[in-house]
Amino acid sequence: MATRIRLQRHGKKGKPFFHIVVADTRAKRDGRFIEKLGIYNPNTDPATIDLDFDRTLAWVQKGAQPSDTARAILKYQGVMMKDHLIRGIAKGALTEEQVEAKFSKWLEDKTALIDSKKGRLDKAKNDAKNAALAAEKAVNDARSAAQQAVVDAANAVEETVVEVVEATEAAAEAAAETAEAVVEKVEEVAEEAAPEAEAPKAESTEEAAPETEEKKED
Repeated sequence: MATRIRLQRHGKKGKPFFHIVVADTRAKRDGRFIEKLGIYNPNTDPATIDLDFDRTLAWVQKGAQPSDTARAILKYQGVMMKDHLIRGIAKGALTEEQVEAKFSKWLEDKTALIDSKKGRLDKAKNDAKNAALAAEKAVNDARSAAQQAVVDAANAVEETVVEVVEATEAAAEAAAETAEAVVEKVEEVAEEAAPEAEAPKAESTEEAAPETEEKKED
């Protein structure tokens, strides 16, 4: 029976995760399978892979052919590397001790590479978070400055209005005082001019009286 190692889709729309299974090549993609070997979740960063290494290696050695995606996962986990080294034992090119030493060295390098990638991702996340916080602070500061500017402008307008009102009231009071002074002066001048205007009238009457009498005598 020809077997194949492939992914079986699970999860919801937009966020799938996969079971890594070994199945008959004639079975449907998400149909019956012979054995579940692990899971693969691409929704995390980096992707989460939980694989039964020994059982997967055993199936590869039995001739199970992985799909393209499954092969990439198996290479990433070192299954294909271990299978390649074991084949070297069969050919007499390597001993078991050499295989273990080479595979351990490969695992160390792979782990260091993964840790380095995780470190870069964590740093990038922290930098992005700090940048977002800085941008949010800048927006809040700008909003506060704008609000304070509006308040300052309103206060300045209010102060200007008060000054204009006070100046208008002062000008009105000064005008009223000036008008009162003018009225008082006019009244004084009128009072002083009244006796002078009455005196000549009396004299004119006295002077005119004899003439009248003279006319009567004639």
